[in-house]
Amino acid sequence: AALEGTLSAAHPRARADHADVAVVGAGAAGLAAAIFAAEEAARTPGHATPRIVVLEGARRIGAKILVSGGGRCNVTHERVSADDFNGARNPIRNVLAAFDADAARRWFASLDVALKREETGKLFPVSDRARTVVDALVARCRALGIELRTATRVTAIARAADASAGGSAFIVDCEGAGARHELHARRVVLATGGRSLPRTGSDGSGYALARALGHSVTDTHPALVPLVLRRGFFHAELRGISHEAELVTLANGKRIDRRRGSLLWTHFGVSGPVVLDASRHWVLARARGDTVELRMSVLPGESAEQADARLQALARERPRASLGRLLAGLLPERLADALLRTAEADPATPAAQLPRDARRRLARCLTELVLPVERDRGWDFAEVTAGGVPLAEVDFRTMASRRTDGLFLAGEILDCEGRIGGFNFQWAWATGFLAGRAALRSLRGMQSASSLTLD
Repeated sequence: AALEGTLSAAHPRARADHADVAVVGAGAAGLAAAIFAAEEAARTPGHATPRIVVLEGARRIGAKILVSGGGRCNVTHERVSADDFNGARNPIRNVLAAFDADAARRWFASLDVALKREETGKLFPVSDRARTVVDALVARCRALGIELRTATRVTAIARAADASAGGSAFIVDCEGAGARHELHARRVVLATGGRSLPRTGSDGSGYALARALGHSVTDTHPALVPLVLRRGFFHAELRGISHEAELVTLANGKRIDRRRGSLLWTHFGVSGPVVLDASRHWVLARARGDTVELRMSVLPGESAEQADARLQALARERPRASLGRLLAGLLPERLADALLRTAEADPATPAAQLPRDARRRLARCLTELVLPVERDRGWDFAEVTAGGVPLAEVDFRTMASRRTDGLFLAGEILDCEGRIGGFNFQWAWATGFLAGRAALRSLRGMQSASSLTLD
């Protein structure tokens, strides 16, 4: 039977190796794409039921979802905008408008996953278990008749020789259970993820598949990744301490990023939300060969001059108090001691007796301390990938490839990554929504651009 004829359900003898929609990757974007494709089919009766197959190289479904958010899965954020992402603004804005945070909340409610809002605006399942999210997605797939194949690695995707003018057909080469086999698919959704957390199955292999189908791939780098500091710096003695901080990243002396948030000291260096968000700017600048510097302020929003004025005011109020005691009122005690040592100031010195030059040096340590970053912690600890398939190579209304008919792309494989806080999951749900519905509609000759809405 011709691949571009009626849906494969009309050809029972071909069901073992044919699919109407093949989704490569069973992460957040892939599961969403499969579900929305199947739900779109259910919304348009009078057609044969499509066969939707999800191919996952790992043995577990949603492995990356399960380890996200400390095992709790921050599914989205209360407010999401294009400004929360790095990438081409116009496509990102349009994708997010098609399936926004409110749509995500309604969708999870339909999956019987109750969400709660935390003070930061992050939305988590009420159960505080990422397993709740994965179980709900898998249950929905099963209810819709979607076939989930784990431990099935896709090694190649090629256009079929009998692809017709009415649409494309693909031959998907797979490896699994010690054997190789082919899956003939009428539509393909690439949702393989990037290179972050490769132990979950996101090893970057999807980029070769995209290239073979005509796409380019920008350089990829770890993002939302902890940073390793030079041995001998004071970070190890502060292990476990968290506090508010402001980070400024400079490349060749020019400021390229500035942000504030919670910083966590670790045995290897620094982590925490503000570090993870700043990391992509440090990593990309270093990759370009720039001279990169990361400065920290423990008094966010204050200049060195303002910090100096604050120290003078504290000294007038408590002239006999030691510097250690004064700073301990502003910062965690161990951090205060480390900063005083760095500024070459004795913690026991009475505040009123600190010389002007020493006071100014301390003010700079409080507001402009250079963190001696040696490297990022690598792909095994990066939460997302910076880089990927350029957004210009997909139709942002449908996530359809502009290079290969019948191919759709969703999730982290694309050159777009958000800041920490549920934004990358929102990108996965939104691109999966567009790709899944458009793939199914294209099979049935339906218009699938601006008419896509979540009902």
